[in-house]
Amino acid sequence: MPVLDWIGKEKVVNHHMDVPFHVLDKKYTFGCESDNSENKIIHGDNLLALKSLLPQYEGRIKCIYIDPPYNTGNEGWVYNDNVNDPRILKWLGEVVGKEGEDLSRHDKWLCMMYPRLKLLHRLLADDGAIFISIDDNEQANLKLICDEIFGAGNFVSDISWQRTYSTRNDSKGIVVETEHILVYSKQPNWQPNKLPRTAEMNKKYKNPDNDISDWTSDNPFAPGAATHQGMVYAIQHPFTGEMIYPSSGACWRYQQEEMLNIMNGWCPYILKDLGDAAERARVCGISPDEVRKGVMGIVLAGSLEESKKRAKEVLKRGQWPRFYFTKNGLGGIRRKTYLSNVSDIPPTNFFPYLEVGHTDEAKKALLAILGKTSNFDTPKPARLIERILQIASDKDSIILDSFAGSGTTAHAVLNLNKADGGNRKFILIEMMDYAEDITAERVRRVIKGYGEGKKAVEGTEGEFSYYELGEPLLIDGNINEQVDIDKLREYIYFTETRQLLEPARDEEKYYLGTYLNIAYYFCYEQKIRTTLDHELLVNEVRTRADGYVIYADSCTLSDEQMRRYNIIFRKIPRDITKI
Repeated sequence: MPVLDWIGKEKVVNHHMDVPFHVLDKKYTFGCESDNSENKIIHGDNLLALKSLLPQYEGRIKCIYIDPPYNTGNEGWVYNDNVNDPRILKWLGEVVGKEGEDLSRHDKWLCMMYPRLKLLHRLLADDGAIFISIDDNEQANLKLICDEIFGAGNFVSDISWQRTYSTRNDSKGIVVETEHILVYSKQPNWQPNKLPRTAEMNKKYKNPDNDISDWTSDNPFAPGAATHQGMVYAIQHPFTGEMIYPSSGACWRYQQEEMLNIMNGWCPYILKDLGDAAERARVCGISPDEVRKGVMGIVLAGSLEESKKRAKEVLKRGQWPRFYFTKNGLGGIRRKTYLSNVSDIPPTNFFPYLEVGHTDEAKKALLAILGKTSNFDTPKPARLIERILQIASDKDSIILDSFAGSGTTAHAVLNLNKADGGNRKFILIEMMDYAEDITAERVRRVIKGYGEGKKAVEGTEGEFSYYELGEPLLIDGNINEQVDIDKLREYIYFTETRQLLEPARDEEKYYLGTYLNIAYYFCYEQKIRTTLDHELLVNEVRTRADGYVIYADSCTLSDEQMRRYNIIFRKIPRDITKI
């Protein structure tokens, strides 16, 4: 498999492992009676924030959508598109070193994206998929690093989104009307949800004969005459007496017994040997010597006059058989396809603006909601993200957007939940300072409703909690005492079990939880050293289990005692695992 190389790559390939774990500090909750919402908006560096999500969300995110900087070289808009934001440059200097001074904008962009994609891969559920918006500047590079991180075999599609609804006459060269959305799954053979049929799709279904359901006219034949020779034969027309054969290379849609039953709905039919091997051979595209012998035709049982009379009665009565005759009985044969039997449609790799919106629609939406467009160069319409959620999420899925921008992903989640009664949850991460004034404010207004008079838009209802990126858990390998002890306990239990922390027990203050019949304890007190000794075992370890993992500052138990009680000792802070 081709692998992309660039200046600084060796410094960032495993950098996600070295990213320090920071806690998330909740600032407020909006729209929720309780103090916690499962919807989150996080302000802070998305690399650090993604790491902070691991204890609760690793392997749980069903759908990820990101709209990273396109790296066009344009530095004149809010989200610095040239990857020259001081925070990014500082990070590049710390991680890549002096080599960072020689990086091209493509090198910088790849260094920025690679560790973030590695963490997104860890957060993605086994049945999940990631959708990444990008334009031609970095599409090829992005495809190669995603092949490396997610696996080339997990590439799903390169969707073309028609972002504009009209072509500018002053455009030069080949006009760009689409953007890319690269799609990767966590595991091979991922299947998207099908899309519901629209009213426009169903317009062609009518009911001219007062049948049980609306239907449309469809092809009576199927391909494969040469391999289905038993389904190649004549059917006699009940109005004209003409022998009707399938078109060249085709056969009848159903087996002969079923076709005979259908035709009996017009008038009586029988099977008869017509001696028509030559005609059937022509349809099959083979010689008469090769055609299957003994295949009979479906012909009128009575005279043409009597058959025509009965067929006209059926035509007048309505509820015609599934195979019917056009032009008031005098035309060719066709097949009914009932709307009730038509399934939803699979998504394609082309998203037209008529179905999912365009950038101008997105800008007008921002103006209507916030009273300003906020200088976002290529905002995404909520309908685009809704389409992605329709094909890649369930009603209770968790959705993540780590380049949240104006908050379109949350808007789409709230819209879809309102439309179908779902309970999807969103997590947005935005590093820029507008996270509160634009990202969160948009979500607030979408929840409450916005606009006035005829332009008023009803609120979706919903809630979210707003977080700032907090303190690092460890500083120079030591526990940061500014961090809440519950955050520390949650982290320890996750690193040991990849499970969520169990509720605290009053009678066992150090107990974390039990997983696979191993009990976990974190014996830690600020300013006080803890020792794993016989007294601690007697007074603090009360849960019965097959084995124990116990964290403490020191241990005075003998090797024999450790074996007797099946205890593994973890020294604080030395043995606290980095994730």
